[in-house]
Amino acid sequence: MVDVADKAATVRVAVAEGSVRMARETLALCLSGDAKKGDVFAAARIAGIMAAKKTADLIPLCHPIALTKASVELAPDEALPGVRVRATAHCVGRTGVEMEALTAVSVACLTVYDMLKAADRGMTIEAVRLAEKRGGKSGDWTRD
Repeated sequence: MVDVADKAATVRVAVAEGSVRMARETLALCLSGDAKKGDVFAAARIAGIMAAKKTADLIPLCHPIALTKASVELAPDEALPGVRVRATAHCVGRTGVEMEALTAVSVACLTVYDMLKAADRGMTIEAVRLAEKRGGKSGDWTRD
C-alpha cells in the first residue's frame, strides 16, 4: 500500500454513477414491486452501502477507510430503459474515497441484475465511473 502517513487528514467526498440497461418490461416489473426476489431498489441500496464498507477487502492494496457516510440512490430511467445508480462516500482521512463510491455503484448494479435476471438475462451494466471527488492534496474534480 502507498504510505499516506504524512498526508493531512481532510474531508474527502466521492460520487460515482452507473446504470443497468434492461427491457422496458423488466423495468416495469422492477417498479411494480413484483420481482421474485423482492424489492430491487432496497436490496441494491443496502448491497451498495455494504460494499463501500468492504472495499479494502475487495480491492488489493486499497486502504481501509473509516467512512462517515455512504449512500446509494437508485432511479428508474424510461429513456434507457433501466435504472441509474449514484453512490456517495464521505470520510475524514488521509486518502480518498473514490474506490468506495465506485465499489458501491458496481455492487448495487450487480444486485439489480441479480434481482431481475430471472426476467431478463440480457441486461447490461454500463458507464460505471467517477462523477466527482472533493478534498485531498489534488483538490476537487468534477466530470464534464
